[in-house]
Amino acid sequence: MHGCGKSDSSVVPWKSSNKAGEDAAAETMEGSELAKGNAGEADALRTQGREGATSGLERVRRAAKEDRKQRFTALLHHVYDVDRLRAAYQALGRDAAAGVDGMTWRMYGEDLENRLLDLSSRIQRGAYRASPVRRVFIEKTDGRLRPLGVPTLEDKIVQRAVVEVLNAIYETDFLGFSYGFRPGRSPHQALDALTVGICDRRVNWVIDADIRSFFDTLKHEWLVRFVEHRIADKRVVRLIQKWLRAGVLEDGVRTTSEVGTVQGGSISPLLANLYLHYVFDLWAQKWRGNARGDVVVVRFADDFVVGFEHQDEAERFLSELRERFAQFGLELHPDKTRLIEFGRHAARAREQRGEGKPSTFDFLGFTHACGRTRAGRFKVLRHTGRKRLQAKLREVAATLRERMHRPVPEIGAWLGSVVRGHVRYFGVPDNGRAINSFRHWVGWHWLRAMRRRSQVDRTTWDRMSRTIARWLPPAKICHPWPHQRFAAITQGRSRMR
Repeated sequence: MHGCGKSDSSVVPWKSSNKAGEDAAAETMEGSELAKGNAGEADALRTQGREGATSGLERVRRAAKEDRKQRFTALLHHVYDVDRLRAAYQALGRDAAAGVDGMTWRMYGEDLENRLLDLSSRIQRGAYRASPVRRVFIEKTDGRLRPLGVPTLEDKIVQRAVVEVLNAIYETDFLGFSYGFRPGRSPHQALDALTVGICDRRVNWVIDADIRSFFDTLKHEWLVRFVEHRIADKRVVRLIQKWLRAGVLEDGVRTTSEVGTVQGGSISPLLANLYLHYVFDLWAQKWRGNARGDVVVVRFADDFVVGFEHQDEAERFLSELRERFAQFGLELHPDKTRLIEFGRHAARAREQRGEGKPSTFDFLGFTHACGRTRAGRFKVLRHTGRKRLQAKLREVAATLRERMHRPVPEIGAWLGSVVRGHVRYFGVPDNGRAINSFRHWVGWHWLRAMRRRSQVDRTTWDRMSRTIARWLPPAKICHPWPHQRFAAITQGRSRMR
């Protein structure tokens, strides 16, 4: 066992076209230099093969890695390449919700090649127009509703193509402790990095931070400036501005704003990472380099945790971070941002002061607590977060009420996929009891739904147990210990720097 402010928005009737500003902000942040562009890169033919398109991006990736200040002046031809647009279309969900135009994946595919050729031509000529997103809401773990946006299918295609092109540049820039929505990175890698960092470094204090309404408050002006640090192709910048200004369509009224990016589009995670790369990551990296004690940073999208050796440095970091965020329109949530004593010495220190057990913190759905191995060594315990567990069980119960009269094999197959997905995410070492509890309660809600089908239903728990055993997969630990996987992935290279 391993130890270790209000938005400045306007409401206007919806029009199908929108025009991004011709004069994109060119000012660089905090005195960053304007470096040479890639003027030598010639426009490629739009009919180039997929292999040629891939090799073209590989050249961009190499150039971005070799010169971290280079600004790329010719990128649009990578976006409107028909093979790249086709690949973006194929990568979309077949049954994803349609945007404001009602176009589905299958409808678009009925005349796919002609549509893609037309889309490519419009992007090349600057005639492509972004549509407002359709507003939908999903329930959060605390019962509140999270607003999401559903772009039109064509916007999804172009956004995916742009993300693929920009990733070739920004993946060379993003830092090792940034894990959210990046190619080849996952929530479990972030969880492993955090656990290994707390166990192997001298961490005694942890900042559990929450950015208040991050996606609704990031400023377009700053975001464009950050993009222009690397992207000198005004046509690509204008594409991003079109999506930022497209707004939201709700009840027939289009709402636009100068702040925020709607969650739901393919471009939103990249823009969020880009914003926090300049606002938080580079600043935190510099701050850590000047600290006298150990500092561990792990960020996944807008969710991040920072561990410190010294309490005074943790307090100073938190104070300066609030000031830093205020410069860029962001704010730490006052009720959800905490500095807690956490680490290998936390339990003993608190016991000596006559205080209770160390506090816990939540990160990526898991509650993290201080624990001990059987040999007495410190380790980080990770259990399914109570709010996440309760929210999922409420969702299962509500859906069962709607489907109670469906055939048992149909319900069993669906519930089996629910349990399988839950275990696949939460099946980490030391969390066996929680995932078994989830499986048990799913079976219990299924029994309640079965009994409600008829006033005379006498399904017993013994009989139901056989049905559960047939359809619900066993809850087994399916992830390795953090140290094992982290060492295998990093191979000696730090992913916390």
